[in-house]
Amino acid sequence: MSVIKISKENFASEVLNSNKPVLLDFYADWCGPCRMVGPIVSEIANERIDVKVGKINVDEQPELAAQFQVMSIPMLAVIKNGKLENQVVGYRPKEQIEAML
Repeated sequence: MSVIKISKENFASEVLNSNKPVLLDFYADWCGPCRMVGPIVSEIANERIDVKVGKINVDEQPELAAQFQVMSIPMLAVIKNGKLENQVVGYRPKEQIEAML
C-alpha cells in the first residue's frame, strides 16, 4: 500500500474508521529529521499490507496537529479502532517504528 496524505477532510474515513491499524507521520517539509523518517515510513507502507500509513503535514493541517497536541516533529502515532494506541517524537529506526505497530 502506498502512503496516504491525510487531511481534516479524509481523517475520519481513512483513520478513525479504518479496519486496520494506522501509522500516522506528522511532519513538515522543512524538518530535517522528518526527511530521515519519511523514507522509512514509505518502506513500511510498501511492505505491510496489514497496516495503513498516512502522512500529515503539520503546516497544512494545523487542526489535526493541535488535535494530537503535536509540539515537536516528526511525531509518529498509531491509531487502532479509532483510538490513539502509541506515539513517539523524533527520529526512530525502522525496527522501533515497526515495534509500535
